[in-house]
Parts: sequence; structure tokens; C-alpha cells
Amino acid sequence: MTDDTNDGAPKKPAAKAAAKPATRRKTTPRTAASKLAAGKPASSKSTSANSTSGKAASATASSGKTTSTKTASAKPAAAKAAPRRTSTGKAAATKAPQKEPAKTSGPSKTAPARSAAKKPAASVAKAALAKASEAKAPARRAAKPATGKSGPAKVAPVKVAASKAPASKALTGAGKGPVHGTITGPLVMIGLGSIGKGTLPLIERHFNFDKNRFTVIDPVDADAKLVTDRGYRFEKVSLTPENYKDVLTPLLTEGEGQGFVVNLSVDTSSLDLMKLCRKLGVLYIDTVVEPWPGFYFDDTATAADRTNYALRETVRREKKKNPGGTTAVSCCGANPGMVSWFVKKALVDIATDTGVKFKEPTSQKGWAKLMKKVGVKGIHIAERDTQRAKEPKPSGEFWNTWSVEGFLSEGFQPAELGWGTHETWKPANAKKHKKGCKAAIYLEQPGANTRVRTWCPTPGAQYGFLVTHNEAISIADYFSVRDGKKTSYRPTCHYAYHPANVAVLSLHELFGSAGKVQETLHVLDESELQDGIDELGVLLYGHKKNAYWYGSQLSVEETRELAPYQNATGLQVTSAVLAGMVWALENPEAGIVETDEMDYKRCLEIQSPYLGPVKGYYTDWTPLEGRPGFYKEDIDTKDPWQFRNVLVR
Repeated sequence: MTDDTNDGAPKKPAAKAAAKPATRRKTTPRTAASKLAAGKPASSKSTSANSTSGKAASATASSGKTTSTKTASAKPAAAKAAPRRTSTGKAAATKAPQKEPAKTSGPSKTAPARSAAKKPAASVAKAALAKASEAKAPARRAAKPATGKSGPAKVAPVKVAASKAPASKALTGAGKGPVHGTITGPLVMIGLGSIGKGTLPLIERHFNFDKNRFTVIDPVDADAKLVTDRGYRFEKVSLTPENYKDVLTPLLTEGEGQGFVVNLSVDTSSLDLMKLCRKLGVLYIDTVVEPWPGFYFDDTATAADRTNYALRETVRREKKKNPGGTTAVSCCGANPGMVSWFVKKALVDIATDTGVKFKEPTSQKGWAKLMKKVGVKGIHIAERDTQRAKEPKPSGEFWNTWSVEGFLSEGFQPAELGWGTHETWKPANAKKHKKGCKAAIYLEQPGANTRVRTWCPTPGAQYGFLVTHNEAISIADYFSVRDGKKTSYRPTCHYAYHPANVAVLSLHELFGSAGKVQETLHVLDESELQDGIDELGVLLYGHKKNAYWYGSQLSVEETRELAPYQNATGLQVTSAVLAGMVWALENPEAGIVETDEMDYKRCLEIQSPYLGPVKGYYTDWTPLEGRPGFYKEDIDTKDPWQFRNVLVR
């Protein structure tokens, strides 16, 4: 395992400072955003490093059921014309609620060594890189701003479950983390944004690899020193449809062993990189299904064509066309990613606590039947980011705790949700998909301007934004019970995200001006955060105990002690990437997989030491609480958990 100079002392300010990108503020054009914000269904994603989104919530909740398990996740989003995204996570601060001891994982298997068929000369690789580096890419940003806390929440009596060894013991004791596996061939990381910088030290801690064959590729070299000072190779290259094979093939076929590509970039086609890696027998992981530039701003495309559903279907078709083979893990960040593991853990908790007789499933059909048996009607990916900036946000600037371009890109796409079989009402602007798994619908309005009612332990009841995310579709699809061509059961599933308060204010300004994006887009890095936590989890509702939230409540203070170069949001993402890499090494011939299909226990075992308190809370809250008030509302009083009651209209 290579040395990480900061591994033993993640608290050192010097290390963090080195991680800061050179340019954090930038102006961007606004044409696409204003069109979409005006009400047209649009998906405007930006350009930059892949951002995995998994956002979280606030302080402590008054009672509730606690359980143990931790994970991270994330997603990108972009603004308009064609800004770049960064793979950032979320930051957090404030005191984290009582913490469950964290599990450390045991040794892991290593992937079998594999000989590369081709071994192009170094001169060929250099020529390709030199040619590719002529393409310039937009500057990037880093971590995310913070928000404040909300009021108290109603929770059922607390119950504590599985215990884990303290994270600090496994990660900071000797300055090294446990080695989970060996990467026997070339290692290529694409993207050095906030998530790339945060993933770098985790790779160093937990894997054995040949430092002479570790290459980081990014079109921006602001943080190249972070790579070169460690003795690794940095290539300033913007991957394009024309050059990606010429750039990557020489790097991935150099020497013996099985290579690994860690894709944490934006504006690089996840599907094309995945196909190339599988052709070469190279392991692959990403945090989002990302297209080449132009997808999100294609005025000739329909709203349906610009959805995450459409992007996911491209990967599903490739999986069906070429089953099995070298492992490629799709969408393994905090959310999408970690939250899919939380769903299974939460479902097992509920089944156990409600007295359901069951044997833990080992197949998709088994999990879907269990969720139906337990009576879960739906799932919110419920998050509250309470991180607070040290300084107030100026007018005319968009601040966030993670990639602003990433947030805007997904925020301007149509709102999307997995559509449950229990739903009896649909919004007038809801549309179904004609092809594919048909597990989701979309609304002809931007997700960042669509509010829903949800619940998190710290604030209790809150509004969240129904921003599109891959997991809303994949979870609903995975837990569908199908009888032939008919679907007899499917849970509703969607993201319900309350970002940092500065981001909410920024959105208010943006949509108030008919979608005119602010001149300055700014990502708050860890040093600019005062306090706060990222409370990111899953809320399973409609069963006998009403609703159950299970997730990570990681604070920025704890993050500073656990790992360098990131905030709480970022660590929830990077630790999920770590878990996905370990799983891929241990299952090198699993084909194309989503996180819903992976061993949730193994993945959480790897990730949990980095997640802070991971707990479960039961609540008696429903979307009908306190309604109707002074004015009449169009609500369904017979079933509180209808989307009719969840959607804010």
C-alpha cells in the first residue's frame, strides 16, 4: 500500500489546504437555465467531474429507533449553457447525534491477476495524451455550503441495534486503514474534483497498488500537485468521444494484472467508458450515468429523452445485450449508491420489528416480495443539510455545499420518481415512459422547483425538493413484484432534498428571476463551513409502524478527523466509492451491476467507519399532519401516504 502523508493525521490543516481548487468562483451563461426554470421540462446538466449526490440532514432527533449502518452517496447537476460539474460531496458540521459504534471490515479478496493483451508503447500513450490535452475544459469547483437546523421531530421510542467497532479505532489508530484488496494492474482515476480529491486518500489507505501505474486524468490541473507530490502520474486531458479510446487504452493495457478505472468525472460518457473497460477486462466504477456534453442542453430532445430514466435505460440495454463479464459498478456514490444499501437494512429492521416471519432474501424477487409483505408503500431518499457557512451569502451568487453546476443540472431536469402501484392520483403534468422498465414517471417541471413533504430525524417535518436521481428509478424497479408482464407491486420512490440554507436562498433568487442563473457559482469548501451535519437516509413509509428513517448523520467535525480533503457530504460519497471498489475486486466477473444488486452488508461493513452515527428512527408523522389548516386542500384523507398528499401544490 502506498503512503499517504496525511493518513495518520487527517486533522492537519496543511493537507486540507492543498486540496482546495484554485478557482472557486466562476461566471456562467444562463440561456438554458432560464428556459427550463420557466416551466419547461428540462434537463440541463453541466460539465465537470461526476458529482455523486447524497445529501443529508441536521442535528439530533428526540427519540426514535436507532440502528447501525453507514454509507455515502451523491449526484451531479449542472447549470446552463454548458457549465462543468464537479464530483463533490456534502459537508457537515454541528455535533453529530449519539453515535453507534462503527464496524470495521475484515480482509478482502483480491481480484485475480490478468494479463493485458495489448501493450502499446509509452510513446503511443504520450502522443494520444498530448493530442487530447489540446482540448480545454471549464474550471471546476469544490465542496458544498451549509444550512441551519430545523425544529424538533416526532419520533417513536428509541431502539438500538447492531453494534460496531469505533471508526476511529480502525482508521486513525496507526495512521493506516485496513487493506481491503490489491489492484494488480493499472489504476486510472478520471476526475480530480472534490470527490476525486476525497477518494484519493481512501484508495491509498485501503488498497495495495503499483504507484508507478496510477494515473489521474482531469482537464483542470489546479490540484495536480496533490497527485504528483505522491509520485503518481497526472494527465491534463479532456476526454472526448473522439479521443477517449486512444487516451485510455495504452494506460489500461500497460503491464500485467487487472486494471481498475474509477470514473469521478462529468461530461464523459459512463456507458462508453464502461464498454471500453469491459472489452479490455478492466474493472470499472462510477457514481452517475453521465452522457457526453450536449445531452442536457439539446433543444431538439423531448423532456422524456432528457431524463435520468433515459440515461439509465442505455445502461440496462447494454447489460441485456452483453450479460456477465468483467464487473462494472454503475452509480455507486451516496445517492445513488449507499442509499440502496440503507433501504435493504431498513426493510430488514421493519420486518423484524413488526413480527413478519421471513428469511433474509438473496435475490431481487425475494427482496421485492419481502417489501410487499411488509407493506411498504413508498420510500423517500430524505435528506437535510444543516451545514452553515462562516460568512453570509452575497446577493447575486449561488452558493452550495457541493457542485453548483451538478445541482443545477439535475435541478433543471424534469422531476422524476418511481411510481408505486398504490397511487390513485397523478398530477396533470405527469407523464409515463413508453419503453423500458416503466417503473417511473416524470413531471413536466424542473425538480429544483418541485417541493414535497418529508421527514428527517433532526428537523422533523420539512419540505424537500423532488430533484431527479437514478436511485428513485432503480429502487422502484428493483423492488417491483412482477407476475409475467403485469406488475402487482411497486413502491413509490423519490428524492426529497433540503439542501443547505444558502442553497435554498440561492434557488429562491434564481427561480424568482425566471431562471436567470447568478453570475457567480461558489462551492463552499470545508474551511468555509462553521458547523452542521449531512443527514442522509431513507424513509420507508406506509407499513404497520407508519414510517422509519434510517441513515447517516455525519458531521463536518467528525469528517475532519476521519479523512482529509472533504466535508461530510463528500465523505458519504467517497466512502461509497471505496465500498464499491472493494466489492468489484471481490466479484470481478459480475457484469454490469447497480448498487441495489450488491451485497449490502459487505458494502456497509466497508463504508460504515466513515459515516458517523448511522441510526434508525420510527415516527408517527404523515403528510397529513396539521392539515387542512385555514384553507381547503385537495387531499386524500383515507390514505395519508398518497403522492397527492406528499406533493406541495
